[in-house]
Amino acid sequence: MKDIFETLQADESFRTLVEAVKKAGLVEALQGAGPFTLFAADNAGFTKLSVEEIMADSKLLKETLLYHLVEGKLSEEELRNMDCSPTLNGKTLAIRVRHGELVVDNGTVTSTDIVCSNGVIHVIDSVFRPNLSGWYGDCGCC
Repeated sequence: MKDIFETLQADESFRTLVEAVKKAGLVEALQGAGPFTLFAADNAGFTKLSVEEIMADSKLLKETLLYHLVEGKLSEEELRNMDCSPTLNGKTLAIRVRHGELVVDNGTVTSTDIVCSNGVIHVIDSVFRPNLSGWYGDCGCC
C-alpha cells in the first residue's frame, strides 16, 4: 500500500498539489508514520486561487498545506460527526454537513476515504486559506 505522498503522486489529478508539496518541503511529512488525514485539493481546486501567488511565498505555501493536514486517520463517517478538527499548522478546520454534503472549511468533499499506508485522503474542491478571518479559517470550536 502506498503512503499519502505516493498516492498523490500516482494520480495526475493531484499534479499541482504534488508540485506544491515538493516546493514546501513537505514530502517527508506526507511519507511519515502518521496516521494523518489529508484534505487534498485536486488540480481543478487549485484553479480557484492564484497558484502563482501561493507558490511564490514558501512560508504561505507551507502554512496553507499544513492547514490541510490533520493528525489521525479520520473516515468520512467520523468527519460527519465532528464540528471541527485542529490542523498541523495550529489552526482549526470547521466541519459540517450541508444539504447532505460534507463541507470542510470552505471546500466541499468530493471523494472520501482514499486509504493509504499512513492515513487517509479526502478530495476537496478548493484550497483552504488559513489566513481568512471569521468562521472559515479557524472555527474556534476545538
